[in-house]
Amino acid sequence: MAKVLIVDDEDPIAILMSFVLEKSGHTVSTAKNGSEALRLLGVDPVDEAADLPDVVVLDVMMPVMDGYTAAIAMRNCPRTSSLPILVVTAKGGMRIPFDGVPAVAAFFEKPFDPNEIRQAVARVTAPKG
Repeated sequence: MAKVLIVDDEDPIAILMSFVLEKSGHTVSTAKNGSEALRLLGVDPVDEAADLPDVVVLDVMMPVMDGYTAAIAMRNCPRTSSLPILVVTAKGGMRIPFDGVPAVAAFFEKPFDPNEIRQAVARVTAPKG
């Protein structure tokens, strides 16, 4: 199963997504903002030994560093540039700013159906070929 990094500052949302994904057999880690996510990913500060997930589920509006800024930093880092990103947002119309981030595989508006997140994780982490 996949390794998933959930980046969301709202504990109830992160707990719900973690529960659904862990129940499906995935390994989940969490971060509360973009800055913490970049540290865990070994992007900032640079850490080539950091264990990368198979997919990042990324909220947009968070304190310290928002999801858009984190996604751009991930795109600009060779280690994470092709890491699939699933964007979760409470604010409509956020798709356009992410057009320049080719790794974004899907968008979900809060409130979302947890099964759609589970299905998207399965889709983007399925073996290619």
